[in-house]
Amino acid sequence: MHEHDALDFAELAATLQSAPTPTETAEDIVRYVRAQLDADHAAISVVRSRSRIETIAPTDPCVEELDRRQTVLGEGPCYDGAWAGETLTVSDLAEDERWPTWAAETAALGVTSLLASELTTVEGRRIGCISAYWTGRRCFTQDDLAFMAIFARHAALALTRSWNEAGLNTALDTRKVIGQAQGILMERHGLDEARAFEVLRRYSQDHNIKLRDVAAHLIDTRQLPTIATTTLQLPKAERPPSTPFQQEPVRL
Repeated sequence: MHEHDALDFAELAATLQSAPTPTETAEDIVRYVRAQLDADHAAISVVRSRSRIETIAPTDPCVEELDRRQTVLGEGPCYDGAWAGETLTVSDLAEDERWPTWAAETAALGVTSLLASELTTVEGRRIGCISAYWTGRRCFTQDDLAFMAIFARHAALALTRSWNEAGLNTALDTRKVIGQAQGILMERHGLDEARAFEVLRRYSQDHNIKLRDVAAHLIDTRQLPTIATTTLQLPKAERPPSTPFQQEPVRL
């Protein structure tokens, strides 16, 4: 079912990288691996910290529960570095002794077999794994392992590219929003660019509001967010001589 040559994987890589958002990229990855392996469930698991696993694009709520239990128990495939660089196979979780508690609880949920492969960056950093699950016992072939290993490399590249692009777009959007807010302050209060940014930055820090949120609110409402007991002032040396800031949030 999953006989592929180099051209197939090249076309697959192009398809995965054409998805417009990280969520859609992950969904395409999971949908494809599930179909090719005829799996009952599939998902991407990303280890955010020792205490948190994020389940991405699960095909069933039970897969999220499997990852949640890994976090609670502190054991399971995502926390096990012993299979680093390899494709993980478990034909019968009820008989697996590597993670006895997690495996027993997983089997109790009706999941019997597992095939997983690491997702690593081009630098070799492990970012998580992609897993396929079966409710019945499955004997894995060398073709299964080879497909999963190659597919995981393409999936990891597509995911990291998508995440990087999303982060870049967010950063560019944030810069644009802050720039627009600076322009409002500069026009209405006679500030230069540096002083306008300082107003936004100080307001953000003093009131524990994200800088982008302060800027967006200013653009939308022409005033800074209203907070009880707020006094927004620049140091005397920085105040424009003809338009001093009020003792309350600036209303523009």
